[in-house]
Amino acid sequence: MPAIPSPVVLAPAVLGGYAVGRSTGNRKLAGIALVAGLGAVVPRWAAGSPVLAAALTAGTVGLVGLSHPLSRRTGPWPAVLTTTAAAAALAAVGDRLTSR
Repeated sequence: MPAIPSPVVLAPAVLGGYAVGRSTGNRKLAGIALVAGLGAVVPRWAAGSPVLAAALTAGTVGLVGLSHPLSRRTGPWPAVLTTTAAAAALAAVGDRLTSR
């Protein structure tokens, strides 16, 4: 059975983390959702290249961080959706580069 593509795992983790954090007011729970999503995809990326896995992880976390100042301009949901789409695109690049 083929592996589930990383964007399909990571995007719901980012969106779900935001939704959990917003509904509970607990940012740690939001972080747990993000870490769970990354925990599912980073080993796949690391099997291809540990350096690439580190870069993709840093990029994903950076995008989640970017959603905070972006939300002041666009509102929270547009910021989260935008940065989630960017993180999913980054994850797709990671899958593509590690499948070679």
